[in-house]
Amino acid sequence: APTSAVVCRCCGDGGSGHIPLKEMPTVQLDTHHMGVWGIGVATQKVNLNQVPLGRDTNSLVLRHDGSVYHNNEEKNRLPANSLPQEGDIVGITYDHVELNLYLNGKNMHCPASGIRGTVYPVVYVDDSAILDCQFSDFYHTPPQGFEKILFEQQIF
Repeated sequence: APTSAVVCRCCGDGGSGHIPLKEMPTVQLDTHHMGVWGIGVATQKVNLNQVPLGRDTNSLVLRHDGSVYHNNEEKNRLPANSLPQEGDIVGITYDHVELNLYLNGKNMHCPASGIRGTVYPVVYVDDSAILDCQFSDFYHTPPQGFEKILFEQQIF
C-alpha cells in the first residue's frame, strides 16, 4: 500500500511545530511565499515562541537568509548563488550528528552539527512566509540511507 504524506502548511506571522524523530529522516519544504522562515532540528526544550531559532543550544536551523545557526553561532552558510527562492524545494537530512541541506534535490555541501540529545524536526515562519512541508512522498529522492520520518505509535 502506498504511504500517505504528512503535510503541514505553515503560514502567517509566527508559527512552528515539531514531531518526534526516529531513524535518519528527510524533510522537504516548498517555499511558496518568501518571508522569515527556518527549518532544522530542535530539542523539546526549545522556545518555539522566539524566532529566529538557532539562538541557543536547543536548535540547529537553516534560516531564510541561508545561514545555519546553533547556540547563536553561524555554523555554516549556503553559497550566495544558492539561496532559496520562491518555489524552491529545501530538503534536510539529519543522521543524529550532522544536519545536511539540499536545494531542489542537490546537496549543498553545507553540513552543520553541535546539537545534542533527542531532537525533532522544526519549522517556523514569520512575516507572511508560506511553506509546505513533506515528511514522506518527497519531491526529490532522499539520499541513500535516509527515509521518511517514522512516527511513534501507541497500540492500546
